Amino acid sequence: MEVTKRKQMKMKRNILISGVISGTLVFSLISCHKEKKNDTDMEARPVEVAEAFTDSVVLYNTYPGYLLAEYYAEVVGLVNGRLISMNYSSGQYVNKGQSLFTIDPTLYQDAYNRAEATLKSNESNLIYTRQHYDAVLKALEENAVSKMEVLQAESSYQQAEASVKDSKAALHTAEVNLGYCNVTAPISGYISKNELSVGNYITGADSPVKLAEIYDNTHLYAEFEVEDSSYEKMTSGNETAEKKLYKNVPLQFQEQLKHTYTADLTYIAPSVERSTGTLVLQGKITNIDNELKAGMYVTVSLPYGENPRAILVKDAAISTDQLGKYMYVVNDSDIIVKKRIDVGEIYHDSLRVVNKGIEPGDKYITKALLTVRAGEKVRPLLPSQMKQLEEEMAEEAKVKDAKKRKR
Repeated sequence: MEVTKRKQMKMKRNILISGVISGTLVFSLISCHKEKKNDTDMEARPVEVAEAFTDSVVLYNTYPGYLLAEYYAEVVGLVNGRLISMNYSSGQYVNKGQSLFTIDPTLYQDAYNRAEATLKSNESNLIYTRQHYDAVLKALEENAVSKMEVLQAESSYQQAEASVKDSKAALHTAEVNLGYCNVTAPISGYISKNELSVGNYITGADSPVKLAEIYDNTHLYAEFEVEDSSYEKMTSGNETAEKKLYKNVPLQFQEQLKHTYTADLTYIAPSVERSTGTLVLQGKITNIDNELKAGMYVTVSLPYGENPRAILVKDAAISTDQLGKYMYVVNDSDIIVKKRIDVGEIYHDSLRVVNKGIEPGDKYITKALLTVRAGEKVRPLLPSQMKQLEEEMAEEAKVKDAKKRKR
């Protein structure tokens, strides 16, 4: 019995020692795993960067302006009467001479009829007085009438001739006024909505009454003003510079349009406006698919020089806070640095000229701008390197997924 107890105690002691050794081994494995995990956490995360570079850039000054239709006309009523019809739909394209409104023609038709009747009466009288004058002249040759009678016949003939001319003029006036009762389009173009509705009485004979407007938007003009001093700097009295300045001037609009537009300058005011010290300029634009409308706000970019080594970065990589513009740059130690910058104009729609704060070759962060912070150590990768890394990670994920499925 005593031997059996000793054996049991020895077995318990071995089991205890074995448990301690096993626990120590597990703890060591966990510690090693944690250390390995901490080392992984300390690895710098990859971020996509681009390098600032230089290029020859044309420099521009921008000026606000408005679009004007090449041809614009008001549709007006020129006679008195009630509007009895409107013969178009607002906003449609109308052709020159197309009937737009009808004004009650009753009074003017009556005036035309009276003028026509008066002309016919006076023409008949002219025929009679001419025949009488011819007869009196023949009678004078035979001394059958006195010279006084001849003079009276000649006077009557001349009066009848004048009356015919007056009647023709009156008939023409009546015809014109009657024609005004049918209001037609003075030019071709897009017509506005009517100013007055059918049933209104207008008094166009006293002063023309505007009924609508027509805009021919086939070509438009961008009109803007330039300071005279700026214009002198841009041209420097150089005729070649002026000609270059006139062609393909870039235009921007408040909203992104389907087409890109440029203007050729066609008008420069012959004098400077004294009150503002500015010069009015106009650039002609070809309107594609009637996309542009008269009155639209436009920004005109006039070239004033060239920078052969302008520093360029992606505009989307630039951020703004209360102190101005800044970028996240990765230094030689792969540490993120927040750099303040002074920017210039947009170049080729997506690039921005940087006047100060960035040097050629500087690597700046282009993506995940909201998640990075100054002082963070990162692993900067160019777009091609980032793409390769993403492909490798995607391949690893596929392998792991395949292994899980086999299990």
